[in-house]
Amino acid sequence: MTILQTRRRFLASAASAAALGGLSTLLPALIPGAVRPAWAAAPLRLAVERRVLEVMGKPASVFGIRQPDGTSGLFLDPGQRFLVDLANRAGEDAVIHWHGMTPPYAQDGVADANRPLIRDGASQGYDFEPRPGTHWMHSHHGLQEQRLMAAPLIVRTVEDRREDAQEVTVLLHDFTFKDPAEVLAGLTGGGMSHGGGHGSGPRGHGSGHGGAMPMMDHSNMKGMGGMTMAAMDLNDVEYDAYLANDRTFDDPEVVRVERGGRVRLRLINGATSTAFHIDLGALDGTVVAADGNPVQPVTGRRFGMVMGQRLDILVRLPDEGGAFPILAQREGERQRTGIILATPGATVNKVAGLADGAAGPVDLSLERRLTALAPLAPRPTDAAFTIRLTGGMAPYVWTIDDRPFGEHRPLTVLKGQRVTVTMVNESPMAHPMHLHGQHFQVAALNGTALAGAVRDTVLVPMNGSATIAFDADNPGRWPLHCHNLLHMATGMMTELVCEQTI
Repeated sequence: MTILQTRRRFLASAASAAALGGLSTLLPALIPGAVRPAWAAAPLRLAVERRVLEVMGKPASVFGIRQPDGTSGLFLDPGQRFLVDLANRAGEDAVIHWHGMTPPYAQDGVADANRPLIRDGASQGYDFEPRPGTHWMHSHHGLQEQRLMAAPLIVRTVEDRREDAQEVTVLLHDFTFKDPAEVLAGLTGGGMSHGGGHGSGPRGHGSGHGGAMPMMDHSNMKGMGGMTMAAMDLNDVEYDAYLANDRTFDDPEVVRVERGGRVRLRLINGATSTAFHIDLGALDGTVVAADGNPVQPVTGRRFGMVMGQRLDILVRLPDEGGAFPILAQREGERQRTGIILATPGATVNKVAGLADGAAGPVDLSLERRLTALAPLAPRPTDAAFTIRLTGGMAPYVWTIDDRPFGEHRPLTVLKGQRVTVTMVNESPMAHPMHLHGQHFQVAALNGTALAGAVRDTVLVPMNGSATIAFDADNPGRWPLHCHNLLHMATGMMTELVCEQTI
């Protein structure tokens, strides 16, 4: 398919989308020559493809999103447009969501009635102004994300270029040798067998199915806000491995850094259903951005990250040098992964894949300390919503207001309105809630108001709540969903419908 044909198909799908919800004003931004004469420039090329990854000495067939030279994902310079030609060579239909970007509706990378999947062997063009910061890209179709159809998406700023710091990007994953559909079937009662293999499988509730031995996972859980240990569940699945840039601590990535130098860690939690505690070990770190948006500096050595979130952390290496593991430990467990920063000549010792003790749950302690450098301007709220996060393990169905996606009630707003959404968690697990198309400011946690970070994914703890606020400035139908893929797949998703004013 030629680039011109790809563009025609893209514009046709955009026109179809624009016919709904008064989105016709999006079309000038998608027409060659209207606002972006950059169509004459060569687009960056990305391909979704299959690859073989060795994990713990065993080959696994997974996906990747790579440039022609093998680079995973995209790293854009200041002022560079998101001008991309995405080829699907995955062997199956796919669609890639640009997580953290706020593009026009038709380019968000989510398939629906108005936006088709990218067929195997076809290509799709994208052209929009990217949002600066640490972001990522991943499949938004089926369970492909679990098979590592994901990659970094970094958009640097002029300030980043001026900063005297080496950039190190780390993409975290949870990994299973099993077919993700089999893992999910074991949770939902699909009759799949989970015996044998490498141990990945469900950790569910209720009666077993197909030989599985579901159980509640309460290991090393701590009471939180009056919640009992028996009421909590942290992890649904026992994964085979936890990866940092596709590697475990059996063979970790060693990044060479300068003695006394500064490093900007761009950390991305791309795991399907695992929250991590970032442990800097002997190094002090300063969080300077959350989900790509600058925050007032927050210092420490240990920071929680739930699925879909990103943290930018500045660290300084000591003048004497050495080797410094950057650890990501699974919440509620001992398993960990990570990378190693090492200065020239430093001895790099083996790091155990198990910590000495289990980590507690990831909580809101970091979120409460984060303050946006560019907060929302004060103004009255025009549209306020409250939604309930519902569902549970038996049956394994996760919902919003007791309705799975498809039976959901969209949240409808007008462009330009100040919107607040309060998410109240009535389910037996915490949920990282992600909104497409808009970035929001965290306005309250568990009913306590704050001027928190601007981000796109926030943790809503069990028996807790989070209120987000934003100015609806991007027309379209935007998913609002749990970024635990297994929860989203069984129903925990709704839509924010932002309509044009009349």
